Amino acid sequence: MSLTQSIDYAAISPPLVVVVTAVAVLLADLFVSAEVRRRLLAPLALAGTLGALGATAWLATGPARSTFCLAGGGCSYVADGFATYFQTIVLAALVVVLLLSYPLFDERERVPPGQVPAAEFLALMLMSVSGMLVVAAGRDLLTLLIGLEVVSLPAFVLVGLRRGDPRGVEAALKFFVFSVVSTALTIYGIALVYGTTGSIELHHIAHALSTRHAHSGAMSATAAAGVVLVLVGFGFKIAAVPFHFWAPDTYQGAPVPVAAFLSVASKAAGFAGLIVLLVVGFRPYADVWGPAVGVLAAVSMTVGNLVALRQRNVVRLLAWSTVAHAGYLLMPLAVASSQLREGVRATLAYLGIYAAMNLGAFGCAVLVRRLHPRLAIEDLRGLVTRAPLTAVAFGLFLTALAGLPPGVAGLFAKVVVFRAAVHGHVTWLAVVAAVNTVIGLAYYLRVAALMFVPADDAPVAPSSRTWSVSAGVAIAAAVTVVLSVYPQPLLHLASTAAQR
Repeated sequence: MSLTQSIDYAAISPPLVVVVTAVAVLLADLFVSAEVRRRLLAPLALAGTLGALGATAWLATGPARSTFCLAGGGCSYVADGFATYFQTIVLAALVVVLLLSYPLFDERERVPPGQVPAAEFLALMLMSVSGMLVVAAGRDLLTLLIGLEVVSLPAFVLVGLRRGDPRGVEAALKFFVFSVVSTALTIYGIALVYGTTGSIELHHIAHALSTRHAHSGAMSATAAAGVVLVLVGFGFKIAAVPFHFWAPDTYQGAPVPVAAFLSVASKAAGFAGLIVLLVVGFRPYADVWGPAVGVLAAVSMTVGNLVALRQRNVVRLLAWSTVAHAGYLLMPLAVASSQLREGVRATLAYLGIYAAMNLGAFGCAVLVRRLHPRLAIEDLRGLVTRAPLTAVAFGLFLTALAGLPPGVAGLFAKVVVFRAAVHGHVTWLAVVAAVNTVIGLAYYLRVAALMFVPADDAPVAPSSRTWSVSAGVAIAAAVTVVLSVYPQPLLHLASTAAQR
């Protein structure tokens, strides 16, 4: 039997372009002068990201492509509509994050967090994104696990990359410790599933679990334990309660663009892997993981919103907000075998809208930090008088996250997940989410209103250029406004991606 197989390079072109770009950034840092590096590295990373985004768009217009296929059937990498949907979100988020990161590479930068090494920062971020793209297309347990580790390992360094900042080092250490524990649980769960089913390929696992599901005894109990442990591991990746402890400190200790990256791109990758596992591999055990996902959703949105009420720092508030939104994203998946396709569609639609809103909010935090390095919520008082465009944009994103006009996109997102929960007969979860939506209004509107309250004179922003940050915020604002007026294309894409 031949041990070689052909590789469909077109199918793997998005992660391949990203990896080549990361290597090109490192080589350019080694061999070009400092003056050229300052002008070359960030545009090179941005160009590579746009190239990968173009490759993803091309794949999305054609039939599904598979590669790394097994002799017994099944493929480890499948570039279908589901994969390209997540890959588009991740790459679009990376474009915005790269724009938000430009000030970090300015040698004249004196506003905390100060300068970071550009080549290392860009290469690590690109490498992490390559793992996210693989997770979205992975269709076996080992591919998903390796993809998640490629996501996490560069992220640890990105969090602690700031020179001379002990808070960043502490945040990176916490992130690392919790990630190691979650990875250990995930591997143990994978081992139990493999021991029960004899396969790592998701379709084979689903077939094996369905044949054993009707039987009681040690084998089915072992498989159920493996499913739950894998779910726990992915709960860490998406910062769902009670696996969220790393998120607030990590977001606050990291550079704000890195926090934005973790809150959107990394979360999207976690949900991509989780959905593939639940829908493809573990669907026969929906009665096991369905109630668990429902409880995770309810606890995540409740804890996230309640703790966010007590925050006094903008980044920590947004961090707890992402914990709450993890609950909203999980809610449609709790329908399990009942109306599962509609639940997946709702989660995909919500994630697309959430990505634009949350990236914009973190982008505004980058701009505010140039005025108030502490990023205390009280410092936002009267922001409209000294940075009116930033205040208006920030208000738009906060109201969208709350689900209120003028950010109607957030309202559409919540309606989609509420409807999926009701149609899937988990009405109790929709009631919990409705209560939490009201709780969320309290802190979102408090911060938004504070920016339009008159205040004393405040410091003037540093003179170094912020055009790239403004461009990133403008892109997120434009997408949010368009989705507030015309969300149908995104809903259609989400529906198509959910047709698995």
